[in-house]
Amino acid sequence: MKRTIALIACSALMATAFKPAWEEVSLEIGSTAPKAGVKMKDVSGKTVSLNDAKKANGLLVMFSSNTCPYVIRNQGRTKDVCQFALKNKIGVILVNSNEAQRDYSDSYDAMKAYAQKQQYAWYYVIDKNAELADAFAADRTPECFLFDKSMKLIYKGAIDDHPGNAADVKEAYLVNAIKANLAGKTVSPNATASIGCNIKRKLYD
Repeated sequence: MKRTIALIACSALMATAFKPAWEEVSLEIGSTAPKAGVKMKDVSGKTVSLNDAKKANGLLVMFSSNTCPYVIRNQGRTKDVCQFALKNKIGVILVNSNEAQRDYSDSYDAMKAYAQKQQYAWYYVIDKNAELADAFAADRTPECFLFDKSMKLIYKGAIDDHPGNAADVKEAYLVNAIKANLAGKTVSPNATASIGCNIKRKLYD
């Protein structure tokens, strides 16, 4: 019995010791956008940062990809909310952090083709070495982070309460957060659980 307890304790300690650094971070509500000046390659060929993407009323950062079933299932809603944000002078930047798939389904060329097919009118950038995802502690696609005009985080999480089926949505979290921001009100809820595919980070030596 003692040996079993010791093994369990040892396993827990090892799991903690080898926990990825990005999992130790938590971007709390009220935090300033991290890595806001880091330049990332957009599908247009330009390099842009979060600061470049920001507009007068804030910035929406969404971690996304080309092939995740949840991203595809939410594509119509993603386009609607991004257009809504831009219409209200909130910048939009979609971030692809799937470094482990960069040589095929999430390659730069695949990103360009996907953005063109979806008629993206906002930035869609490569997050090299998942630097931004690590700083945000992002682990899903899609996963959203909304910042106000001072680049303070006011909402993080899901687009809405039913990622599986748009017809069953009862609460549009992200749209409601944008509306609250524009009205100068406190966002509630300001954090929800994002449901989607894991970000495919690449293991480096």
